[in-house]
Amino acid sequence: MTIPPRRQPPLSPGAVIGVLGGGQLGRMLGEAASRLGFDLVVLDPEPASPAARVAARQITAAYGDADALDALGRVSDVVTFEFENVPAASVARLAAGGALVAPGPRALAIAQDRVEEKTFLNAAGAATVDFGAVDSTDDLRRALAELGAPALLKTRREGYDGKGQAWVRSADEIDAAWAAVGGRPSILEARADFRRELSIIAARGWDGSVAIFPLGENRHADGILRTTLAPAAADAATAAAAQDIAARVLNGLDYVGVIGIELFDLGDRLLVNEIAPRVHNTGHWTQDGCACDQFEQHIRAITGWPLGPTAPHAAVEMTNLLGAEVGAWPELAAAPDARLHLYGKAEARPDRKMGHVNRLRPLSADAAQD
Repeated sequence: MTIPPRRQPPLSPGAVIGVLGGGQLGRMLGEAASRLGFDLVVLDPEPASPAARVAARQITAAYGDADALDALGRVSDVVTFEFENVPAASVARLAAGGALVAPGPRALAIAQDRVEEKTFLNAAGAATVDFGAVDSTDDLRRALAELGAPALLKTRREGYDGKGQAWVRSADEIDAAWAAVGGRPSILEARADFRRELSIIAARGWDGSVAIFPLGENRHADGILRTTLAPAAADAATAAAAQDIAARVLNGLDYVGVIGIELFDLGDRLLVNEIAPRVHNTGHWTQDGCACDQFEQHIRAITGWPLGPTAPHAAVEMTNLLGAEVGAWPELAAAPDARLHLYGKAEARPDRKMGHVNRLRPLSADAAQD
């Protein structure tokens, strides 16, 4: 694929943004792009995907379809992706053919491999739990002896919302844990004795400028994010440590766009759990808590516009709506403190993210000053 010369950032309104992936994150990116005068073209294998219904056009094809990728590259002034399980090779093909791609293929490839991810993070000065690569039960036995039990076994690739992982509480559980992850290349992570999980949403532009949203505090059930409280209650040292981690990750990847970084708060220090090279579920609170939300920020970053303000104007409790919970939309829509965001998915399967609700609260004096 050879793409004709494209306009360089900053891109003017009317430019076309290509998105690999047509789920809810793509949909909300499309809503933000539309507000700024951009058109969206989505590539997704599912006809009439959620994002396609707010886009100018959908290319319906597999993410690895060479012809479809070439078509997306030709019509797009910049290409991005909405989830990290898009093949890194597809992003690399677009970039090699001359498409402007943000974030770049390196960030995606690192985030897709948990061993590579933790290796990069530690090299960048963003500490993680101790870990070991596991390709067999013998590797698992050695890693467990080094890290101690209990430890968490995860597949190196894919797996989300608690899938593709198993706790190993003793050497007697090695065979069962290995079977639970399907005998696939994996990583064993030392247990983190953390007080809570935090996350930080940050952005970097083509010019190297960085903008960071306040911390959020996340609460999970059965491995799935249920609620984010933001801005999180955090002292100045914790906030500064999180911002330093975000800057190290963004600059270390030469990143362009919005990134989500999940953190373990150990009380006296922060460890990075994982990075997501995209807009992130834990940043949905910004839609109603900030003048410029994470989706608009991503569009601004990849098109070369100035990054928007990140100061909150309200405290927000974001709650995911899973499966049949979306049926409560009439009550949620009627609540004066609630802002409802639905994804347009047809089937409300158990644990499927169908939408979220942001409940607004007064901003604390400390958060307002920050």
